[in-house]
Amino acid sequence: MEGRVAMSLKRVLFVCTGNTCRSPLAEALLRHKLKDHSQVESRSAGVHAFPGSSASEGTQTILSERGIEMNHSAQPVTEELLDWADVVLTMTQGHKQLLLAHAPHQQEKIFTLKEYALGSVEELDVSDPFGGSLDVYRQTAVEIEECVDKLIENHILKDGR
Repeated sequence: MEGRVAMSLKRVLFVCTGNTCRSPLAEALLRHKLKDHSQVESRSAGVHAFPGSSASEGTQTILSERGIEMNHSAQPVTEELLDWADVVLTMTQGHKQLLLAHAPHQQEKIFTLKEYALGSVEELDVSDPFGGSLDVYRQTAVEIEECVDKLIENHILKDGR
């Protein structure tokens, strides 16, 4: 992808709206898949998060179905979290634009998840399952997991273990 700076990925921040559905799901999937690579850390936050909210019931069910435990407490995106992260991966272009407007000095590390993990794709937004059925959550989980797998394959394990 043009313009992307080569970097060592050790700290990944996933960002969605409320930090209860998509970003905690991505965080938990990455942690689970990299449990043997303890040098990689992941966190999640929301651009409009209500601090302390738990993950949505749908997200909890999806993770439980996959045997993944998660103790999640929603948090808003902060300057400290942006500074902590090597890369910030948003669930939508809108989230990305909001972060860029508030932290233009961080632009070299803010991407949509699909943009960074999959490269050039037509649709850069991860569908929002909020308020949807469990099947909608499952579809979103498949979408996110495909990106997380590519993130691991192309940016984490490729860059060194």
